[in-house]
Amino acid sequence: MGVEIAGLLISVLNFLSLLIFARAIFSWFDPGFSSRIGKILYDITEPIIAPVRQVMPNFGMLDLSVFVTLILLMILRTLVASAVG
Repeated sequence: MGVEIAGLLISVLNFLSLLIFARAIFSWFDPGFSSRIGKILYDITEPIIAPVRQVMPNFGMLDLSVFVTLILLMILRTLVASAVG
């Protein structure tokens, strides 16, 4: 049972990573997230990115919180995978 839960959690983390990456790419074309897809990506990913942004120092126009969030998700995915074995 633990293996299935870990597998599901890893799949969710992979999906969230993909959405955050898509948000980063999409922000180049629609920086205000005013399109329908942009709003959906923003609404799904902002609750994950916002806490990271709050603890990150401000680098002006460069928002590294997306990059840091992706790294944190990779670390979490690795921890879950190694806990199962």
